[in-house]
Amino acid sequence: MQRPSTRRQFLTGTGVAALAITAGCVSSGSSSEPAAETGTGTETATETATPTATPESTPESLDDWLDDANGYDGEPRRFGPESRPTVWVGQEMDGGLAFDPPVIEIPPMTTVRWDWTGHGGQQNIVALDGTFDSGRTNAQAGTMYHYFFEETGEYRYVSEPNRDGGMKGAIIVKEPPSSGNDTVDEWLAAASNFDGTIVDRTDTDTATVTAGVEGNGGKFAFGPPALKISTETTVRWEWTGEGGPHNIVSKGDGPLNSELVAEEGNTYEHTFAETGTYLYSCKPHKGLGMRGAVVVE
Repeated sequence: MQRPSTRRQFLTGTGVAALAITAGCVSSGSSSEPAAETGTGTETATETATPTATPESTPESLDDWLDDANGYDGEPRRFGPESRPTVWVGQEMDGGLAFDPPVIEIPPMTTVRWDWTGHGGQQNIVALDGTFDSGRTNAQAGTMYHYFFEETGEYRYVSEPNRDGGMKGAIIVKEPPSSGNDTVDEWLAAASNFDGTIVDRTDTDTATVTAGVEGNGGKFAFGPPALKISTETTVRWEWTGEGGPHNIVSKGDGPLNSELVAEEGNTYEHTFAETGTYLYSCKPHKGLGMRGAVVVE
């Protein structure tokens, strides 16, 4: 895999960490510009990183490699364009210490930030292929490390002190699904069950969407996430009772606005009289990717 250029920041120490949290881009001795082509990056004046990663062979299947990764349920957490994903380092799980989320899927040209929780002692971030390396281990809450992903691919990484205990993670960099409708694609890029398909229901008077189906790390998805209908078609949302309370809320000034309920069998309906693209979400779980779209022709 070709090594992409880097944008590294490794912030340590109480003062530096506090500045990073409260002042955004302000940090001592670091640069927000891409590093030189050698990929050595720029470290803080208070900590000299000692790269320890060496390229090594890995199993073909990412799922096989992640089989013993703490906190991984088999589904990557997806982030759309313009997102700023954060991975927590040293999150306490039933199986042991973990990255949270352990696996994320992002589009190219995305910066990922790792935040240390302060749990479990010394931790670091080391890519198996040597693509990125946060340097020396650190145990202080508030420590942060950033990496800018430009190229598609699978990037597997570990925390060296807890690798044998299942502290593994992966960054999957790939182009978002495409339906040909840019508005829908951008809105649903973060929905893990959206594969670029807009289900065609233009030949029916009614269409059904299920609220609380599998997706986004639990029962936090609409199924199907995208519909195409004709004018005067009624869309009916039906609750599964899974994933906690859900609602249907339009993005912006759209017409959808249901109550927040959790009970199985609850329904909500709306008849679409005008053409257009209507975007909506479950407000409590929007950040997880529980989003939907209705295209009215």
